[in-house]
Amino acid sequence: MEKKYKNCQSCGMPMKKDPKNGGTNSDGTKNLMYCSYCYENGDFTQPDMTVDEMKTLVKGKMKEMGFPGFLSGFFTKGIPGLERWKNA
Repeated sequence: MEKKYKNCQSCGMPMKKDPKNGGTNSDGTKNLMYCSYCYENGDFTQPDMTVDEMKTLVKGKMKEMGFPGFLSGFFTKGIPGLERWKNA
């Protein structure tokens, strides 16, 4: 059975915040590792993105949602340790 992750292993977003409850695999099944913003139909939505670009994107999204800058910095510092980026 596929391991269920609490947070997306690409952007770090809590999976429970994903409106689609996870990305999708190429066969249409749910992917429990990545959110629907990062992963669709078995591929990353932005395959050429770097870890630093992801951190910048997430910080921007968090600011849009009203999070203070220090909090967005705190949450994004863990992104390089997520599964997608471990071997990048």
